[in-house]
Amino acid sequence: MKPINLSFSACGFLGIYHLGAASALRRHGRKLLEDVEAFAGASGGSLVASVLLTAPEKIEECKEFVFAFAEETRSQVFGAVTPGYDFMARLRREVESVLPPDAHEQAHSRLHVSVSNTKTRENVLVSSFSSREDLIQVLLASSFVPLFAGLKPVQHRGQRWVDGGLTDSLPILPVGRTVTVSPFSGRSDISPQDKGQLNLRLTVANQDLTLSMANLVRLRQALFPPRKTGLESLHRRGFQDAVRFLRQEDWFE
Repeated sequence: MKPINLSFSACGFLGIYHLGAASALRRHGRKLLEDVEAFAGASGGSLVASVLLTAPEKIEECKEFVFAFAEETRSQVFGAVTPGYDFMARLRREVESVLPPDAHEQAHSRLHVSVSNTKTRENVLVSSFSSREDLIQVLLASSFVPLFAGLKPVQHRGQRWVDGGLTDSLPILPVGRTVTVSPFSGRSDISPQDKGQLNLRLTVANQDLTLSMANLVRLRQALFPPRKTGLESLHRRGFQDAVRFLRQEDWFE
Protein backbone atom coordinates (compact mmCIF):
# COMPACT_ATOMS: atom_id res chain seq x y z
CA MET A 1 0.00 0.00 0.00
CA LYS A 2 1.30 3.44 -0.92
CA PRO A 3 2.01 5.86 1.95
CA ILE A 4 -0.74 8.36 2.73
CA ASN A 5 0.08 12.03 3.34
CA LEU A 6 -2.27 14.80 4.45
CA SER A 7 -1.74 18.37 3.25
CA PHE A 8 -3.54 21.59 4.25
CA SER A 9 -3.46 24.59 1.90
CA ALA A 10 -2.64 28.21 2.66
CA CYS A 11 -5.78 29.76 4.09
CA GLY A 12 -5.41 32.80 6.37
CA PHE A 13 -8.51 33.10 8.55
CA LEU A 14 -10.08 30.32 6.47
CA GLY A 15 -8.05 28.05 8.71
CA ILE A 16 -11.40 27.69 10.48
CA TYR A 17 -12.44 25.53 7.50
CA HIS A 18 -9.36 23.36 8.05
CA LEU A 19 -10.22 22.99 11.72
CA GLY A 20 -13.70 21.82 10.75
CA ALA A 21 -12.16 19.24 8.43
CA ALA A 22 -9.68 18.20 11.13
CA SER A 23 -12.54 17.73 13.61
CA ALA A 24 -14.32 15.44 11.13
CA LEU A 25 -11.14 13.45 10.53
CA ARG A 26 -10.67 12.95 14.26
CA ARG A 27 -14.29 11.91 14.77
CA HIS A 28 -14.95 9.86 11.65
CA GLY A 29 -11.60 9.31 9.93
CA ARG A 30 -9.51 7.35 12.38
CA LYS A 31 -8.74 4.73 9.74
CA LEU A 32 -7.29 7.42 7.51
CA LEU A 33 -5.31 9.16 10.25
CA GLU A 34 -3.80 5.85 11.35
CA ASP A 35 -2.39 5.43 7.83
CA VAL A 36 -1.04 8.99 7.46
CA GLU A 37 2.75 8.93 7.44
CA ALA A 38 3.38 12.63 6.83
CA PHE A 39 1.55 15.93 7.27
CA ALA A 40 2.15 19.07 5.22
CA GLY A 41 0.85 22.60 5.00
CA ALA A 42 1.38 26.18 3.94
CA SER A 43 0.65 29.29 5.98
CA GLY A 44 -2.35 28.72 8.25
CA GLY A 45 -2.60 25.21 6.84
CA SER A 46 0.77 24.37 8.37
CA LEU A 47 -0.54 25.45 11.78
CA VAL A 48 -3.53 23.12 11.54
CA ALA A 49 -1.30 20.29 10.27
CA SER A 50 1.06 20.76 13.23
CA VAL A 51 -1.78 20.65 15.76
CA LEU A 52 -3.43 17.63 14.18
CA LEU A 53 -0.09 15.81 14.33
CA THR A 54 1.19 16.84 17.76
CA ALA A 55 -1.85 17.96 19.79
CA PRO A 56 -5.09 16.76 18.16
CA GLU A 57 -6.97 17.15 21.44
CA LYS A 58 -6.45 20.93 21.07
CA ILE A 59 -8.42 21.24 17.80
CA GLU A 60 -11.49 22.57 19.60
CA GLU A 61 -9.40 25.06 21.55
CA CYS A 62 -7.91 26.29 18.28
CA LYS A 63 -11.39 26.86 16.88
CA GLU A 64 -12.24 29.13 19.80
CA PHE A 65 -8.95 30.96 19.32
CA VAL A 66 -9.75 31.68 15.67
CA PHE A 67 -13.14 33.11 16.69
CA ALA A 68 -11.47 35.40 19.26
CA PHE A 69 -8.50 36.29 17.02
CA ALA A 70 -10.77 37.19 14.12
CA GLU A 71 -12.95 39.41 16.33
CA GLU A 72 -9.87 41.07 17.81
CA THR A 73 -8.51 41.75 14.33
CA ARG A 74 -11.85 43.06 13.12
CA SER A 75 -12.00 45.47 16.07
CA GLN A 76 -8.79 47.21 15.01
CA VAL A 77 -9.26 50.44 13.05
CA PHE A 78 -7.31 49.11 10.06
CA GLY A 79 -7.51 45.41 10.85
CA ALA A 80 -4.24 43.51 11.09
CA VAL A 81 -2.25 46.44 9.67
CA THR A 82 -3.36 48.88 12.39
CA PRO A 83 -0.27 50.66 13.79
CA GLY A 84 0.66 49.24 17.17
CA TYR A 85 -1.21 45.96 16.70
CA ASP A 86 1.22 43.05 16.65
CA PHE A 87 -0.55 40.35 14.65
CA MET A 88 2.38 37.92 14.76
CA ALA A 89 2.93 38.26 18.50
CA ARG A 90 -0.72 37.32 19.10
CA LEU A 91 -0.36 34.31 16.83
CA ARG A 92 2.89 33.24 18.50
CA ARG A 93 1.29 33.22 21.95
CA GLU A 94 -1.37 30.81 20.76
CA VAL A 95 1.10 28.53 19.01
CA GLU A 96 3.24 28.43 22.15
CA SER A 97 0.22 27.56 24.30
CA VAL A 98 -1.01 24.76 22.03
CA LEU A 99 2.11 22.85 20.97
CA PRO A 100 3.32 20.28 23.53
CA PRO A 101 6.92 20.34 24.86
CA ASP A 102 7.98 17.52 22.52
CA ALA A 103 6.18 18.91 19.45
CA HIS A 104 9.43 19.22 17.50
CA GLU A 105 10.25 15.56 18.15
CA GLN A 106 6.83 14.42 16.98
CA ALA A 107 7.03 16.69 13.93
CA HIS A 108 10.57 15.79 12.91
CA SER A 109 10.47 14.15 9.45
CA ARG A 110 6.67 13.89 9.60
CA LEU A 111 5.64 17.54 9.26
CA HIS A 112 6.55 19.40 6.06
CA VAL A 113 6.12 23.18 6.30
CA SER A 114 6.07 25.33 3.17
CA VAL A 115 8.09 28.57 3.45
CA SER A 116 9.30 31.14 0.92
CA ASN A 117 12.86 32.47 0.87
CA THR A 118 12.84 36.27 0.53
CA LYS A 119 16.23 36.34 -1.23
CA THR A 120 15.86 33.55 -3.78
CA ARG A 121 12.03 33.66 -3.93
CA GLU A 122 12.11 29.89 -3.92
CA ASN A 123 9.99 27.48 -1.94
CA VAL A 124 11.40 25.17 0.72
CA LEU A 125 9.62 22.39 2.58
CA VAL A 126 11.10 22.26 6.07
CA SER A 127 10.78 18.94 7.88
CA SER A 128 13.70 19.02 10.31
CA PHE A 129 13.26 20.76 13.66
CA SER A 130 16.08 20.99 16.19
CA SER A 131 13.91 22.33 19.01
CA ARG A 132 10.39 23.41 19.87
CA GLU A 133 11.39 27.02 19.26
CA ASP A 134 12.81 26.03 15.88
CA LEU A 135 9.46 24.47 14.93
CA ILE A 136 7.56 27.56 16.12
CA GLN A 137 9.79 29.85 14.06
CA VAL A 138 9.20 27.80 10.92
CA LEU A 139 5.42 27.80 11.46
CA LEU A 140 5.41 31.57 11.99
CA ALA A 141 7.54 32.07 8.90
CA SER A 142 5.09 30.04 6.83
CA SER A 143 2.26 32.26 8.13
CA PHE A 144 3.96 35.62 7.59
CA VAL A 145 2.08 37.54 4.90
CA PRO A 146 4.20 40.60 4.03
CA LEU A 147 2.64 43.94 5.03
CA PHE A 148 -0.45 42.19 6.43
CA ALA A 149 1.51 40.52 9.24
CA GLY A 150 4.26 43.12 9.48
CA LEU A 151 7.28 44.52 7.69
CA LYS A 152 10.09 42.31 9.00
CA PRO A 153 10.14 38.73 7.66
CA VAL A 154 10.83 35.92 10.11
CA GLN A 155 14.51 35.10 10.49
CA HIS A 156 15.37 31.44 10.72
CA ARG A 157 18.75 29.77 10.40
CA GLY A 158 20.37 32.94 9.15
CA GLN A 159 17.86 33.65 6.38
CA ARG A 160 14.56 35.51 6.03
CA TRP A 161 11.34 33.72 5.26
CA VAL A 162 7.74 34.63 4.49
CA ASP A 163 4.41 32.93 3.78
CA GLY A 164 4.84 29.54 2.12
CA GLY A 165 1.56 30.11 0.31
CA LEU A 166 3.29 32.60 -1.99
CA THR A 167 5.38 29.86 -3.64
CA ASP A 168 3.65 26.56 -2.83
CA SER A 169 0.23 26.96 -1.29
CA LEU A 170 -0.62 23.24 -1.22
CA PRO A 171 2.42 20.96 -0.81
CA ILE A 172 2.24 17.57 -2.53
CA LEU A 173 4.78 15.14 -1.13
CA PRO A 174 6.77 13.06 -3.65
CA VAL A 175 6.14 9.61 -2.18
CA GLY A 176 2.68 8.06 -1.90
CA ARG A 177 -0.72 9.70 -2.15
CA THR A 178 -1.25 13.17 -0.70
CA VAL A 179 -4.80 13.83 0.45
CA THR A 180 -5.35 17.57 0.02
CA VAL A 181 -7.54 19.96 2.01
CA SER A 182 -8.44 23.45 0.82
CA PRO A 183 -11.13 25.99 1.73
CA PHE A 184 -11.16 27.06 -1.93
CA SER A 185 -13.11 25.07 -4.52
CA GLY A 186 -10.97 23.26 -7.07
CA ARG A 187 -9.45 19.82 -7.41
CA SER A 188 -8.52 19.23 -3.76
CA ASP A 189 -9.82 16.05 -2.14
CA ILE A 190 -11.54 17.96 0.66
CA SER A 191 -12.86 21.32 -0.54
CA PRO A 192 -16.12 23.15 -1.22
CA GLN A 193 -18.03 22.06 -4.31
CA ASP A 194 -19.52 25.17 -5.83
CA LYS A 195 -22.62 24.61 -7.92
CA GLY A 196 -23.59 26.38 -11.09
CA GLN A 197 -20.06 27.55 -11.92
CA LEU A 198 -18.37 27.52 -15.31
CA ASN A 199 -15.61 24.95 -15.51
CA LEU A 200 -12.87 27.58 -15.56
CA ARG A 201 -9.76 26.97 -13.50
CA LEU A 202 -6.45 28.58 -12.73
CA THR A 203 -3.35 27.48 -10.87
CA VAL A 204 -2.03 29.76 -8.13
CA ALA A 205 1.20 28.79 -6.35
CA ASN A 206 0.71 25.14 -7.36
CA GLN A 207 -2.92 25.02 -6.19
CA ASP A 208 -5.69 24.35 -8.72
CA LEU A 209 -8.68 26.64 -8.14
CA THR A 210 -12.09 27.13 -9.69
CA LEU A 211 -12.48 30.60 -11.14
CA SER A 212 -15.66 31.61 -9.34
CA MET A 213 -17.23 34.45 -7.42
CA ALA A 214 -17.44 32.17 -4.37
CA ASN A 215 -13.66 31.75 -4.37
CA LEU A 216 -13.17 35.50 -4.67
CA VAL A 217 -15.34 35.94 -1.58
CA ARG A 218 -13.31 33.28 0.24
CA LEU A 219 -10.07 35.02 -0.71
CA ARG A 220 -11.32 38.20 0.89
CA GLN A 221 -12.43 36.27 3.99
CA ALA A 222 -8.96 34.75 4.28
CA LEU A 223 -7.50 38.21 4.92
CA PHE A 224 -10.51 40.03 6.33
CA PRO A 225 -12.44 37.56 8.49
CA PRO A 226 -16.24 37.53 8.61
CA ARG A 227 -18.16 37.74 11.85
CA LYS A 228 -18.47 34.72 14.11
CA THR A 229 -21.59 33.39 12.37
CA GLY A 230 -19.69 33.38 9.07
CA LEU A 231 -16.73 31.59 10.66
CA GLU A 232 -19.06 29.01 12.20
CA SER A 233 -20.55 28.38 8.75
CA LEU A 234 -17.06 27.86 7.29
CA HIS A 235 -16.22 25.44 10.11
CA ARG A 236 -19.37 23.39 9.41
CA ARG A 237 -18.54 23.38 5.70
CA GLY A 238 -15.09 21.98 6.40
CA PHE A 239 -16.57 19.27 8.60
CA GLN A 240 -19.20 18.33 6.02
CA ASP A 241 -16.75 18.29 3.11
CA ALA A 242 -14.40 16.03 5.04
CA VAL A 243 -17.23 13.64 5.91
CA ARG A 244 -18.25 13.50 2.24
CA PHE A 245 -14.69 12.63 1.26
CA LEU A 246 -14.39 9.94 3.93
CA ARG A 247 -17.60 8.30 2.73
CA GLN A 248 -16.45 8.39 -0.90
CA GLU A 249 -13.14 6.75 -0.01
CA ASP A 250 -14.67 4.22 2.40
CA TRP A 251 -12.73 5.69 5.32
CA PHE A 252 -15.80 6.85 7.24
CA GLU A 253 -16.47 5.29 10.62
